Amino acid sequence: MAQKILIVEDEKDIRDLLQHYLKREGYQVETAESGEVGLRKAIEKNVDLILLDLMLPQMDGLEVCRALRSNPRTSSIPVIMVTAKGEEADRIVGLEIGADDYIPKPFSPREVIARVKARLRRLEMAKAPETLYRFGPITLDSERYVVTHDGKAQTLTAKEFKLLQFLIQNKGRVLSRDVLLNEVWGYDYFGTTRTVDVHVARLRQKLPFLNQTLMAIKGLGYKLHEPEEKNAP
Repeated sequence: MAQKILIVEDEKDIRDLLQHYLKREGYQVETAESGEVGLRKAIEKNVDLILLDLMLPQMDGLEVCRALRSNPRTSSIPVIMVTAKGEEADRIVGLEIGADDYIPKPFSPREVIARVKARLRRLEMAKAPETLYRFGPITLDSERYVVTHDGKAQTLTAKEFKLLQFLIQNKGRVLSRDVLLNEVWGYDYFGTTRTVDVHVARLRQKLPFLNQTLMAIKGLGYKLHEPEEKNAP
């Protein structure tokens, strides 16, 4: 099935131009002329990538990008911002809030297509199944369902195992408790976010390395990061 691209752009000529070139390359295309409609379609249409204008009426591209990244259903969709605001500060803000790439107007349609293809290739590579994860002295083998710490096997429950795997896969990112609940326990789970805290505590107890690398971010959630190197005396 052809990959689906969502174009969020209020200028009809640019929207039509992008749609024409993308369809010519064999992509399915959804369009939206406002941020609100674009956000709704991103959630409902199961798109693979979003081309997002920054200067949109009412809800601008930055607001849309923030909303996309805060929703577990859209947080991993690649976003390429296409906008007339090409100043360095705008590019930095866009990238810092979660955009994956940035193309200033005026642009070459061929360049946009090349960027789209490159980003989708990376997405496909990221989807390739990985079975062995290493994080410091911790090794997680998702095929054999084994976790070791300093070479010693550790017994984890199914949820602890899945939580650890998701944390390692997303190391360096701040993950809210709601995101962790949705990804590990599922959308139909009716427990509280306290469940996440309990399982994090158990992981830290069983895998002591996590005491210095799995940080609670006040008011947000958790972040797994590489330990800081100690300065040599």
